[in-house]
Amino acid sequence: MHFSLHQILLFPSFVSFCSNYPLLYLSHFMANSFTVLLVTLSLCSGERTVVTTFSSNFYQDFDITWGDGRAKILNNGELVTLSLDKASGSGFCSKNEYLFGKFDMQLKLVPGNSAGTITTYYLSSVGDTRDEIDFEFLGNLSGDPYIVHTNVYTQGKANREQQFYLWFDPTKDFHTYSILWNPQSIIFYVDGTPIREFKNLESKGVPFPKNQAMRIISTLWDGENWATRGGLVKTDWSQAPFTASFSNYNAQACVWSSSLGSSCSSNSSENQPWLTQIIDAEGEARIQWVQKNYMIYNYCNDIKRIQQGLPPECLQY
Repeated sequence: MHFSLHQILLFPSFVSFCSNYPLLYLSHFMANSFTVLLVTLSLCSGERTVVTTFSSNFYQDFDITWGDGRAKILNNGELVTLSLDKASGSGFCSKNEYLFGKFDMQLKLVPGNSAGTITTYYLSSVGDTRDEIDFEFLGNLSGDPYIVHTNVYTQGKANREQQFYLWFDPTKDFHTYSILWNPQSIIFYVDGTPIREFKNLESKGVPFPKNQAMRIISTLWDGENWATRGGLVKTDWSQAPFTASFSNYNAQACVWSSSLGSSCSSNSSENQPWLTQIIDAEGEARIQWVQKNYMIYNYCNDIKRIQQGLPPECLQY
């Protein structure tokens, strides 16, 4: 089973580029047909509030991090396109770091013969002991379904993969993919439907990502060595450039600053219900429906891993 290693994170230039931004508290309000952006630099102020971003402007909240022109911010900051050709992929990351939040992004994936391509949308810290919460979209031959690959890293250790097909064509239109990350659990959503929950089971000896701030990162890169049928189907470069699109980013989150700590105060949960949100009975039923009908791999059911001892979190489900 592949190790979901986003190699761009290891590039020194990327790490330095993505680690030295001033903390911004951003609030976006929709007024008629335009967005009013209020930006407060917290360089001198001790004020701490929960940042809420609606209908984000990618110019304000993200930076293109690699790709030599293959990543483009368009439509006055409302759209990002990432392209991949044989020479390079591309990517972007958030200016802010976060310690807990609810993150939504609309994606339209690479159409046609996308075999070998990997489109990603994930949260990650940096370093060998990083935490990471992954959405990865594995391309396929024309007419075959995309695979949604999810994973959770804690303290640099992964191997918690679950994979799904989707109940729609993710290349025809934009769909919303969400990550809820709070001290209780991590929940993956597709168009508002929960597909996976990773609970905080530290009491059972299971590490949980709660101490490392993470950035939002998206990339499009060549994973032909494993992405499609275990690497048997290679990328058809005659179809390049491959393009994926991103829009309507939305975050309700605690911004992290090395000087100020978290922007969330002790009473933030009163105004931000996502901080204490857990899966209710209806949500559990939706997860069971998705996993019964669309799950194609679950590390908890991997016979080779079971022989080595079932991970303790798997005993809880």
